[in-house]
Amino acid sequence: MPTQESSPHLLTRTQIDALPERRHVHQFNDNAVRMTRSISEVLGLTRIGIHIIRLEPGRDSTQFHYHDRDEEFVYVLSGKGIADIGESRYEIGPGDFMAFPEHSAAHSLSNPFAEDLVYLVGGERNPIDVVHYPRIQRSMIKYAAEKRWMNWIDIHTV
Repeated sequence: MPTQESSPHLLTRTQIDALPERRHVHQFNDNAVRMTRSISEVLGLTRIGIHIIRLEPGRDSTQFHYHDRDEEFVYVLSGKGIADIGESRYEIGPGDFMAFPEHSAAHSLSNPFAEDLVYLVGGERNPIDVVHYPRIQRSMIKYAAEKRWMNWIDIHTV
């Protein structure tokens, strides 16, 4: 019988805590700096991404956005933050859960408080997706491993 330490299907809290944090800066928001521990890849998941994010005081999580294909969720573990969802703002804290189906309201998180905001985030990794950033009027097309973006002013309808 495999032990907890050797199972290919289990990460213990000790193992998760030992994972290195990766600093991720969003391509369209220099203030969106996330300290990330990616846990899904360690156990071989490829179609969904699950990450523990630590958002330091004064930082944003991402650029305000929504997806055409990918679904996402956020579960707050500790700290407080502000969730922008559509035209509304909400203070969030431990135990709060947010879910964003495809074509949902645009959303982002920020941490204006003095302590770190720590949350579990997960989402699909569809090979084709379009991500829209309404506040900066930009869209990004994800196709396989490639990403390309365009400003809305440059998009023409036929």
